[in-house]
Amino acid sequence: MHHAAAASLATLSEAEGTPAGDRARQGSAGRAAPNISFQVLGPLEAWVGARKVEIGGPRQRVVLAMLLLAPDRVVSIDQLVEAVWNGRPPTTCRTQIAICVASLRKAFRTAGYAGELIATSAPGYLLHSAGHHIDSMEFAAGVDSAQTLARQGDVSAAADRLGQALGLWRGPVLTDMSSPVLETEAELLDHRRLTAYEQYATLQLQLGRHREVISELTALVHDRPLWEQARAALMLAHYRLGHRSEALALFRQAQRVFREEIGLEPGRVLQDLHTAILREASDLMPPTDVVGPLNTGVDSPQLPLGAVQFIGREREIQSLDALLRRAREGISSVGLVVGRPGIGKTALVLHWARRATHAFPDGRLYVDFERTGTADAPAALLRALGMSDHEIPRDYQDRLREFHRQVGQLRLLVILDGVPDDSVAHDLVPKAGRCCVLLTSRRVLATSAQVRLRVPELTPADAVTLLGSLVADGRVEEDRAAAHSLASLCDYLPLALSAAAARLVAKPHWRFPHLLTRLCDRRHRLDELSTGAPVLRQVLDSVYRTLSPAAAGLYARLGLVNGECIAVWEAEALLEVSAMVAQRLLEELVDATLLEVADTGPDGWFRYRLPTLHALHAERTAHMEVAAPIRKAACDRVLAASLFHVKYPADSSAIPALHRVD
Repeated sequence: MHHAAAASLATLSEAEGTPAGDRARQGSAGRAAPNISFQVLGPLEAWVGARKVEIGGPRQRVVLAMLLLAPDRVVSIDQLVEAVWNGRPPTTCRTQIAICVASLRKAFRTAGYAGELIATSAPGYLLHSAGHHIDSMEFAAGVDSAQTLARQGDVSAAADRLGQALGLWRGPVLTDMSSPVLETEAELLDHRRLTAYEQYATLQLQLGRHREVISELTALVHDRPLWEQARAALMLAHYRLGHRSEALALFRQAQRVFREEIGLEPGRVLQDLHTAILREASDLMPPTDVVGPLNTGVDSPQLPLGAVQFIGREREIQSLDALLRRAREGISSVGLVVGRPGIGKTALVLHWARRATHAFPDGRLYVDFERTGTADAPAALLRALGMSDHEIPRDYQDRLREFHRQVGQLRLLVILDGVPDDSVAHDLVPKAGRCCVLLTSRRVLATSAQVRLRVPELTPADAVTLLGSLVADGRVEEDRAAAHSLASLCDYLPLALSAAAARLVAKPHWRFPHLLTRLCDRRHRLDELSTGAPVLRQVLDSVYRTLSPAAAGLYARLGLVNGECIAVWEAEALLEVSAMVAQRLLEELVDATLLEVADTGPDGWFRYRLPTLHALHAERTAHMEVAAPIRKAACDRVLAASLFHVKYPADSSAIPALHRVD
């Protein structure tokens, strides 16, 4: 496929005559240019101001590319060795990596940058991105921003933002260096580019701009013949231009390709569109109004693939339907949905909200606290209600009062996604009126709610169904046993399942056993589910950072023990604290949805379970943040305590005296 370049998807700067690459080096108007401009989305280049950096030979280029693909994160020497020598390193490989890093540091100093760019940080190196421009990061931020605008109903701005993000691409990624590791990363980046263009085309069609997307969609369908959403968009674009025969021919081509490639018929999306074209259904033509400010009819941005596939959750939807009964009676209501990171809370509430549109004639409001922030949330809600920036009060409390006044008697659905704590919920939930407020949180909140729901993992059957919908080329049907094993290794967690599916979609020659082999290695499972887009690891990191220091210390040390059944006495031994303090910290982890209550032990104390992916994250955190002697001492104390509990299994109070720090 031809890459989305400046010629077809012009950025604002390009419209003024400045190419995207030059714009990246110059910086935005009115803002100082970054110290260094890195260009990854095409041949690898680096610029200090207007001066191009002479990066050096192939090894230096591979090392720099690896660091740029993981900015502000440590890339181990072992990873760099694997990328440079592909499993066949010389005995001097670690020394040669150090020489490459030294050469890169010298190259940037020679080009005029005197700061510390590449830091040595065990067990490898880290590239500081602060103050610099990395086009791959700008692309990701642009896509995220476009998805936020789409959720808020600003389709035109969302399409423009995606067009600008796509305009950053200058050609195939990292093709100027040879490394299987980088080839995998490049494929994942290119997959996200194609997915972003698929979303861009869908938004353009909503705006009635079907003529503008024909050529790029044609190339995308040629490149990805099994991508149903892209083919459906192209069929619709042709139909709206009066090319009914071309639209029907695309469906016949899909039938042939699907049968030959995967032995299946096209999915429901294509079949329903084909039927509608045959009937010349009136709703196929462009809508007259596509930018309603309260429209949130888009899917969650948390999942990496373009179109979220919502599977299962019948019991949870039935529980939320209790809110509809109060809405029909014009009575205010509050629903609270909590669950562990990546469990699919946002996808659930937005799916339910689309089903429940009829119950809220005055519209729907949506705020994502991770992107908007607590301080800006009232202003964002007021903008969605139609207030201009100069009309919105400056003071936070005044904004809250104005929000509550405006929504007073409106029959609205207000979705507060990712509420960080009870104080925020207290501020924003209306105390009276006719609104329905639906909150999601990674923490167990004390907020009063008519419906309280803790979202569980998907059932094994639903998890495999989700994989089948995301990897829609027949590989799940080809080996369902392997798909079930993969789902289990992903903890039946939608975010992890979607990450695994993204790997398989990006590597069409892989089969499930290939990815299974990689995931079976506990040391690398979290990395495999975060390759190219470390969403899962970042989500867990973000929750970890909200813990108190004592709870964070316990969480990391829990990664050193068997997380399937954690007794209070184990937490006592890990931290050298009393039983009551240990249980309080364990309960803090439960409230943060990082830990689950398993059962009650014979001694009457609760026992806890650390989900497998959380255990892997905790273990990784322990090795990064807890010194080796401290880890060893904690394990020794647990071992000593466990030997005592074999002899006195029901008497927690009789643990031998340890040095306790309460």
